[in-house]
Amino acid sequence: MKNNTIFRAGAVILFMLSLCGCRDEWLEPKPLSFYTPENTFVDAAGFEAALFRCRDIINNEFNGDGFPALTEMILSDFCVEGTTDKAGPQMDLDVTLLPDTNSGKLNSMNITRTGWYWTQGYAAISAANTVIFRIDKAQFSSEAERNRILGEAYFYRAYYYYKLVHQYGDVPWIDKEVAEPKTDFYSYDRWDILAQLKKDLEFAYANVPDDADRGQVTQSACGTLLMKIDICLGEYDKAIQIGEAIVAKHPLMTKRFASVPSGYDGPRRANLMFDLHSVEGKLDASNTEGLFYLVNYPNVPGSVRSQLCRNTMPRVVGVTTPDGKTGVVFTDDVEKQYEINRTYGRGIGRARATNYIQWTIWTDKEKNDIRGQYNRDSWKSPDELYYNDPKLKAAGNPYYGTHLVKNPAMSPEDSIRFWFQWPEYKLYVPDPLSVSNWGGETPMYIYRSAEVYLLMGEACYWKGDAANAAKYLNVVRERSGADPLTASDINIGAILDERCRELCYEENRHVELVRVAYTFAKTGKQCEYFGRTYKLDNFSGPGGTGSNVKQEGINFYYDWVMAKNNFYNKGVKHRWAEYKMSVHHVLWPVPTNALLANKQGRINQNIGYPGAENNLPPKHIGVEE
Repeated sequence: MKNNTIFRAGAVILFMLSLCGCRDEWLEPKPLSFYTPENTFVDAAGFEAALFRCRDIINNEFNGDGFPALTEMILSDFCVEGTTDKAGPQMDLDVTLLPDTNSGKLNSMNITRTGWYWTQGYAAISAANTVIFRIDKAQFSSEAERNRILGEAYFYRAYYYYKLVHQYGDVPWIDKEVAEPKTDFYSYDRWDILAQLKKDLEFAYANVPDDADRGQVTQSACGTLLMKIDICLGEYDKAIQIGEAIVAKHPLMTKRFASVPSGYDGPRRANLMFDLHSVEGKLDASNTEGLFYLVNYPNVPGSVRSQLCRNTMPRVVGVTTPDGKTGVVFTDDVEKQYEINRTYGRGIGRARATNYIQWTIWTDKEKNDIRGQYNRDSWKSPDELYYNDPKLKAAGNPYYGTHLVKNPAMSPEDSIRFWFQWPEYKLYVPDPLSVSNWGGETPMYIYRSAEVYLLMGEACYWKGDAANAAKYLNVVRERSGADPLTASDINIGAILDERCRELCYEENRHVELVRVAYTFAKTGKQCEYFGRTYKLDNFSGPGGTGSNVKQEGINFYYDWVMAKNNFYNKGVKHRWAEYKMSVHHVLWPVPTNALLANKQGRINQNIGYPGAENNLPPKHIGVEE
């Protein structure tokens, strides 16, 4: 795959858009009813502009300060909101996750980014629909070119609808170009939407080539998303068949392969995980594992800084010495052996790791797992860093150059934000152009072969084939040095634990947990992990007055997060908030702004949130009203 072609193409596309008179407002978030394409698309180059818009929205999902994907981490089992210096962030969800939060937008990095997925998801869907609707009005060099572009548009539409139906449930289905303002949208049955996405992705899988520039949609990307939808719809054998075809072409990377990653020396980059997740490893042409990438590259104009370090690492700059002095600084005069900023990155603890990812999932079977906290090259903790303020040395302070110590008197706010472990191999991104090393430009995996193996294992689990589920999971585990699982080890906990070990800070964790919750509810399969069965008819709880229900056994998502997330299940408190979650938080509130703009239709609000009492039965695709 080529590495920089997409940036040159993107620059050309943006220039073309400016020539077409595309107003700046077209690039800005708008309510659902104002997604109005304004360009005429007459050939492949014109359609690439709309596809570029879809890619750019995904880029914004995973990059920048307070990037939206953090919300997917925070509303899950392995992270919580760690911004403890203010009231408002998503900690007490009963108070902060409401339809009118943030003036009805639900899109502030200081509160929540749930609303970003609604607004920008439909922006991407609108761009994809422009391609789909106009595809037969344009000229192409060949039928293959036409079908490739249409397949990519289907992929992008499916990519965000897949998220929306797991974040919001029943949502408006839009399959045509919106050429003028609309205010009459209605919610559609999520299962109908998934069935339509399956058809679209089957076309995409058959017509999008696998050999594409890095950052472009590939056949294997279409196949991976199709696997997930097949699992949603109970088509487990089809998911496995697609998965086998993907991994045959894209085997896991099992040997060291990348040049020395920037910013790493000696033992700190002593295993394969550093290669796989380094900037250089993602750029390496021999990397067969990546299936779909974001395309930010160091020193290339237009690239966006990831700010991964800033958002996911602890704020160690706030740690003081036991005698109360400033302990950590990020200034240029720090002695190299005690330097933290350039060596590890500079965090603010916005996405705070829970005990689940730090400790619980790393059992005796993972003692030799290079992904895990037993491997101190891969994982780091504040107590492995050093007091480094030169003023301490000048004053003869005995703590200078010694390891950081968690002060027993540290406040709950500081403990939450300052003191937790992190997977250094996955979160460190060199930032050579910035003094504050918050995380520079890097390609990012959206899909890779390791997830395909885990999806095949999960499909076997739903089929009741524990032996083959263990077989597929063990391919991933063997690569990392973990002990193999047996059929008797397989349950939904084993599946989700392995996804977290391999895909933490990559996947949309909330979406995948909700996908599992819906599958339990739809199939009625007993969840052997909790010894419970779940149903669709009360998936979000009873609703109504006082709907902040905290009863187990209603949906799997709530039960799992409450079992694994030590902040929600222990009611951790600090001076600004107490961490709280309720059953209905399995789905997110539709932003009030979207509801108010839709004056002639009815978009349903999710059960448990104000406004749900006005819901109508969802419509069905293909059913005449």
